[in-house]
Amino acid sequence: MIELLSLALIVIALLGAPLFAVLAGAAMLGFTNNETPLAVLGVELYRLVDTPILLALPLFTYAGYVLGEGQTSHRLVRLTRALLGWLPGGLAIVAFCTCAFFTAFTGASGATIVALGALLYPALKQAGYPDKFALGLVTTSGSLGLLLPPSLPLILYAIIAQQLPQGAGVSIEAIFKAGLLPALLMVSMLCLYGYYVTRKHPIPLYDFSWSELRAAAAEAKWELPLPVFVLGGIYGGFFAVSEAAAVTALYVTVMSVLIYREISLSQLVHIMREAMVMVGAILLILGVAMAFTNWLVEAEIPTTLFELVKQYIESKWTFLLLLNIFLLVLGCFLDIFSALVIMVPLLLPMAIGYGINPVHLGIIFLANMELGYCTPPVGMNLMIASFRFKRPMSELYQTTLPFLCVLMVAVLIITYVPWLSLAFL
Repeated sequence: MIELLSLALIVIALLGAPLFAVLAGAAMLGFTNNETPLAVLGVELYRLVDTPILLALPLFTYAGYVLGEGQTSHRLVRLTRALLGWLPGGLAIVAFCTCAFFTAFTGASGATIVALGALLYPALKQAGYPDKFALGLVTTSGSLGLLLPPSLPLILYAIIAQQLPQGAGVSIEAIFKAGLLPALLMVSMLCLYGYYVTRKHPIPLYDFSWSELRAAAAEAKWELPLPVFVLGGIYGGFFAVSEAAAVTALYVTVMSVLIYREISLSQLVHIMREAMVMVGAILLILGVAMAFTNWLVEAEIPTTLFELVKQYIESKWTFLLLLNIFLLVLGCFLDIFSALVIMVPLLLPMAIGYGINPVHLGIIFLANMELGYCTPPVGMNLMIASFRFKRPMSELYQTTLPFLCVLMVAVLIITYVPWLSLAFL
């Protein structure tokens, strides 16, 4: 009977059943086979709800949705252009930095491509950048900020890791710190590549103007304190992570509704609904994933998997290389939230077995997911950019390839130099 139900579960999964239903079904079959009461599913859901850091997830999600609906993207582009546009390859640097900041707060690379692509792609073309360069830049930059706090994938990794015996010491504060230098490395390497492309044929520069910088800073003066709330508040000891999320959510609401008046109260209600639908979907998947993880641990599947892999792979460095390849492929086919809830419970015990720090593993995982968004044949950024700019996927494959090569080098450095992730811990 269990075999028939397992086969039925595989079939409905292949037919496109929702992820939460597949995970819940797998957990129920596993517990039934082990003669464990199914009440454990309810216990796991309650354990998730009782997690204090969980409050940060809906609050930061809501704040990101509000920022995405307003004109924050326009103000950030103007400010970074006034500050950096005079440098060689300045507009490319502006694009990388703005996309990284915007994605960090909105938590979605697709939103960055849609919101900032309409601004940056025409600006890059008008400034004289080659069409392929401009298109590849906007497509790959959409996921740059996933390693910067308060990125939702960082929070989600910490929540999942804390439910496992091997990841009990992984905190949101630690994962936030760990992502800073790797994110800076990826942005810096792309900026250097932008300079390299234009070194022989300099793009006309924006003249630096103190008056324009002052005007741009004055226009964006309400956005500038946001990183202070998140980083300064948490690491300065003023806020816990959930308190920083609450302050950020309140601040962006006041800024967008009362100060800038870009969002009406009726729009705000709609934004709240959309944000909470997103959060609800994540929590539902996360809740059943915790039950599935409980069964995995009870059945000793991660231990068995580690012993199997250890028979063929003894070196930690070889394991890391194969992990990068596996995660890169995974990122092409699964969205980042699904990949986290499914694979972290399996990979974390294995990584610990090879002596890899669980915080470092989280940064490796998310850095590879950034690449997966842009990796052919079905990277999510490629599909969004194809729809947004009305270009065939085959053309986008060519335009993103140089940027992917740069990012792959960055990921290898992040993987094999743990200091980048662990320096501030």
